[in-house]
Amino acid sequence: MDMRSSGVFYTGMRTPRIATVAVVALMASFIPGPAQASAGFSPGAPGAGDPYFPDMGNGGYDVSHYDLDLRYDPATRALDGTARIAARATQSLSRFNLDFQGPLTIDALTVNGASAGYTREGAQELVITPPFGLRNGSAFAVEVSYHGVPQKIDDPQLGASGWVATADGAVALNQPFGAATFFPVNDTPRDKATYGYKLTVPNGLVALANGEPGPPQTADGWTTSTWRMDQPMASELAMVAIGQFTVHADAVNITAIDTALDPHDRLGQAFHDLTAEVQAWEETVFGPYPFGSTGGIIDQVGVYYALETQGRPVYDQTDAKLDTATIVHELAHQWFGNSVSPNKWADIWLNEGFATYAEWLHSEHSGGKTVQQIFDKTYAQKPDAFVWRGIVADPGRDNIFNSLVYNRGAMTLHALRLRIGDGAFFTLIRRWAAEHRYGNVSTPDFIALAEQVSGQQLDDLFTKWVYTSGKPAL
Repeated sequence: MDMRSSGVFYTGMRTPRIATVAVVALMASFIPGPAQASAGFSPGAPGAGDPYFPDMGNGGYDVSHYDLDLRYDPATRALDGTARIAARATQSLSRFNLDFQGPLTIDALTVNGASAGYTREGAQELVITPPFGLRNGSAFAVEVSYHGVPQKIDDPQLGASGWVATADGAVALNQPFGAATFFPVNDTPRDKATYGYKLTVPNGLVALANGEPGPPQTADGWTTSTWRMDQPMASELAMVAIGQFTVHADAVNITAIDTALDPHDRLGQAFHDLTAEVQAWEETVFGPYPFGSTGGIIDQVGVYYALETQGRPVYDQTDAKLDTATIVHELAHQWFGNSVSPNKWADIWLNEGFATYAEWLHSEHSGGKTVQQIFDKTYAQKPDAFVWRGIVADPGRDNIFNSLVYNRGAMTLHALRLRIGDGAFFTLIRRWAAEHRYGNVSTPDFIALAEQVSGQQLDDLFTKWVYTSGKPAL
């Protein structure tokens, strides 16, 4: 993601749908409500345990797949949705929570095909009580139908996220907590899942999402598109974009630019080609691309940032232009942040520091400033500059999108490179992406691998650069 600070823009398989399961087969996994307590059933936790966002995510189960069936009318901004969720209990559950916020009205809710009780509590808790307890290890299916006008979130420090209505459609940008504005979800990066989308919009509009498309179908004035993301994805990286898009596509690269932004599509092919060029270069540095397709979307969203939505970043721009550094940054996130994701939000420098360092590497690769020149200029900032305020590996909830995380994170990587040498450093980066593909990581995980690859003890370097506030001595 591009840095958000005070509203300023900085650059910086196919999964089957949930099958109907015979009630006889399900009974072995259930214990009816009155007997649950004595049988060891208990409620799932209402949060995933992240100190920055204690209400986000939930405990007691693991989601494997979401199917989202969404119908959106830009004229009324009304959304009709059905979310089908395949999950497995990780404890014996008497009840469990999903995250679901805003004014959307629930029309029906079932667990394994049977109507379930539910309440909505606090800002985002959807508390679901199935008619029977769910045994630890058992698979279960949740279906929620709902309707209404979804509302974005405007956070004073973190900016806008969620379902954002645009002049000709809508775009869903979910980092860090916007997914729950348009579908019920276990909204934590720790619970990655595959996704399927069925998007219905008025004829003349294009509906885009993560992953690979199926053939669109048109009937009664509406067009339905299907998409699938077959690799695990954190909910904050899910994306829907609806509008008057011109789409450029080849075997692995799908890019789109809103024709209201660029009515003659003058930059569409150039944007498409640059995206492919940047990704090809990044594969030479970081290793094989982790997803089935790549691309990008340019639209006028009004959030003042670009976002690394999985497989297909979204670039919010008020005019059609090509910003190579931003494309480098968001595509680098496909390896660092999307495929390899932090366990907790405090470790977001493992996303943003890596993507920023990719910008520095590409600058040198393309004949611009060298990495060392950019490092030196960044380091030259005065000791009271924002980049030195705070701890990189624990910046605080309101600082996850500022220069401390981005630029000092990138400087940490360069200091490490100078310490262990180019051979070990680039081996480390490729192994980090390969060995943790589709997984979750922490700062100690990275330090451990760096020490293993380099054969050096690196506590002093990381203590100085990521665990201590203030300007470090060189």
